[in-house]
Amino acid sequence: MQVQKSKCEEATKVAIEVGFRHIDGAFVYGTEEEVGRAVHEKIADGTVKREDIFYTGKLGSTFHRPELVRSCLEQSLKKLKFDYLDLFIIHIPVSLKPGPDLSPMDENGKLIFDIVDLRQTWEAMEACKDAGLVKSIGVSNFNIRQLEMILNKPGIKYKPVLNQVECHPYLNQSKLLAFCKSKDILLEAYCALGSQRDKMWIDQSTPVLLEDPVLGAIAKKYNRSPALVALRYQLQRGVVVLFKSFTRKRIEENFQVFDFQLFEEDMKTIDGLNKNLRYLNLILVDHPQFPFKDE
Repeated sequence: MQVQKSKCEEATKVAIEVGFRHIDGAFVYGTEEEVGRAVHEKIADGTVKREDIFYTGKLGSTFHRPELVRSCLEQSLKKLKFDYLDLFIIHIPVSLKPGPDLSPMDENGKLIFDIVDLRQTWEAMEACKDAGLVKSIGVSNFNIRQLEMILNKPGIKYKPVLNQVECHPYLNQSKLLAFCKSKDILLEAYCALGSQRDKMWIDQSTPVLLEDPVLGAIAKKYNRSPALVALRYQLQRGVVVLFKSFTRKRIEENFQVFDFQLFEEDMKTIDGLNKNLRYLNLILVDHPQFPFKDE
């Protein structure tokens, strides 16, 4: 569950009360103190135990140098007041200049990159697992070539358990999903409902996924919302789905995704909506080390 910082604590409590147990966080979201308070409150009132919660944290891009990886993780643990993370993933396969600024810019407003061998970053992630600070490690926003770079690393100790990427009916990531399944790596979808149309990140000229007439017709057939159909589509493909909401009504509605099943013909129809349309404009596009292309 990813949300605006100001509403994060309350939304996290509501989600736990409704029944959600997987919380998706990140160092750069700046919400870990709020999430930690919410989780500890729900532990204190007897709703959950710590082991019931699956928390995902992410390594910030300014911490890719191997000697900095554990520092990022320990800062997250301190803010959350957790002894361990359930999953720790490399947020983006793009390294930025280390320092207090999470998005370091030059005088022209351009990001200042760092060149780091992510195989060395991965070794530092493995060391965090060996130290008992994380239970599992993975990646995010990696394409097939980048995954192969990690998987083919000589002496790899633990392979990524998961790759978190933008994935929805307009960008169904079928090749990446097939590759991940072949390597026993879970694919996890963010922007599973398209996006929340934030002008900072989203091209406003892109079509709104939940207004798609085909999706709407299928939703009507099942007497469900287009959002639930889009989420159910991913679950039936074997994709882990992240829901983003901070209202109780939506959080409760999203939980209904487990209450129905799509027929195979409708799954194929939704497959046909793919446009390879990416909503989120990631910084990967002009990094000198990894020009970002889907593979």
